[in-house]
Amino acid sequence: MRKIIIAIDGYSSCGKSTISRSLANALGYAYIDTGAMYRAVTYYCLKKGIITDGHIDGKKVAKELPNIHITFQHSPKVGKSETYLNGKNIEEDIRTMEVSNVVSAVSAIHEVRELLVDQQRKMAQDGGVVMDGRDIGTTVFPHAELKIFITADIDVRTERRKLELKAKGIKVTDEEVRENLLKRDKEDSRRKESPLKQAEDALVLDTTHLTREQQLERVIHWARERMKD
Repeated sequence: MRKIIIAIDGYSSCGKSTISRSLANALGYAYIDTGAMYRAVTYYCLKKGIITDGHIDGKKVAKELPNIHITFQHSPKVGKSETYLNGKNIEEDIRTMEVSNVVSAVSAIHEVRELLVDQQRKMAQDGGVVMDGRDIGTTVFPHAELKIFITADIDVRTERRKLELKAKGIKVTDEEVRENLLKRDKEDSRRKESPLKQAEDALVLDTTHLTREQQLERVIHWARERMKD
């Protein structure tokens, strides 16, 4: 079977990363979490004081980009790739609510998207890649052999995100999580730079009432069908 590019887009906390990682493992493909790349830039800007009280200085962000180097390294301990910023493991640091609250705004900066999209295309130029994010099937790889758009009910997404944060010792209320998800949905969908939207030829996966096993079974079937073409 030929190696293809699989582009997976969708809203926050729909299960994109879990499905993408599991699909990549099942196919023996590389997995690239583009959301982690935007979170890494956001984390860097927060630590540098470029973001204060939710205000982002876009010009300062653009100026700092040459100093931001993002890589992924596989961790045998956790059995997955982790995000590194300038040689430091920041996988846990980028999953906080502080980062979540401003990552959509950072992602909308033209220079940020231009740099990261270029890196993402280079990472997947030989195929055999599962890449997830917000604009993979529409902007990064509009000609990907398989595009999947993932969605889920907001209540289910809220519960999933809350459990994820709780597992990391982060205490938040349902309302805080729900408001953050809806805010990100709005910002991601309405931004001028590569807005979140379903590609016309994407297959839709609603994960609301599906188990992880059922989700994986469905996307593996779709992938193998496209790999035959």
